[in-house]
Amino acid sequence: LLSPQPRLRELAGLVAQAQTSGATVDLLVEGEQRELPPAIELSAYRIAQEALTNSLKHAPGSVAHVHIEYGPDTVAIVVTDDGPGMPGTGAGEGGHGLIGMRERVALYGGRLEIGPCTGSGYQVRAWLPTNGTAT
Repeated sequence: LLSPQPRLRELAGLVAQAQTSGATVDLLVEGEQRELPPAIELSAYRIAQEALTNSLKHAPGSVAHVHIEYGPDTVAIVVTDDGPGMPGTGAGEGGHGLIGMRERVALYGGRLEIGPCTGSGYQVRAWLPTNGTAT
């Protein structure tokens, strides 16, 4: 029996799971929350999941923020933390998770920014078009 693919509305559960393991994580959803094409929903969820996993793994004890913003033609996924950052891991580098994020974003003609925050911390910012058209 196959279970349904995760959707953005399920990020609250992912954040709650991280919180029960002792992590400090918050979730902010802005804009008109609506159903998106299933492939966009899955990609956005997986990007947020991987970025949050990276924050918890590489910046234990930091505060992580997951921000989803629904725009008229895009959905933005922003995950930041206030940890020490990951020196030497720019947008062109990284492990399998960062590669997977880049591939998901590229598949739909979106945009991805990965790198240190101003001051301290690390961020992943992704924008996906909500029309679901692959490039």
